[in-house]
Amino acid sequence: MEFRALADLEALPTRQIWDGVAGRVVRGEHLTMGLLEIAPGSAVPTHQHPHEQAGVLITGSLTFTVGEESQELGPGGTWCIPGDVPHSVIAGPQGAVVVDVFAPAREDWDALPPATESAPASWPA
Repeated sequence: MEFRALADLEALPTRQIWDGVAGRVVRGEHLTMGLLEIAPGSAVPTHQHPHEQAGVLITGSLTFTVGEESQELGPGGTWCIPGDVPHSVIAGPQGAVVVDVFAPAREDWDALPPATESAPASWPA
């Protein structure tokens, strides 16, 4: 993935992260940030990765499960997930827009396929 010190969101390609989850990715040397759009009712199955993950919900709603803890989140809801902890997400009926940050950088995201191009989400709402 090409390093860019400065870029407008709409200039970043949209990547297919999961089924029902597309995102624009900003990748640095030691971290990855994604603006992710999650389709209504989409589920990110339980998974884990070595990256620490922190995020904030911009619009919509999510049911987020981290380890044994599950909670419905609305705009402004946050999460912080240590590396290698199982977690999953289900988007609410309006879908969701989130900002996720990972450290170290998600090098595995460099090979993600392009998603259908769309305008960046309008946020904050």
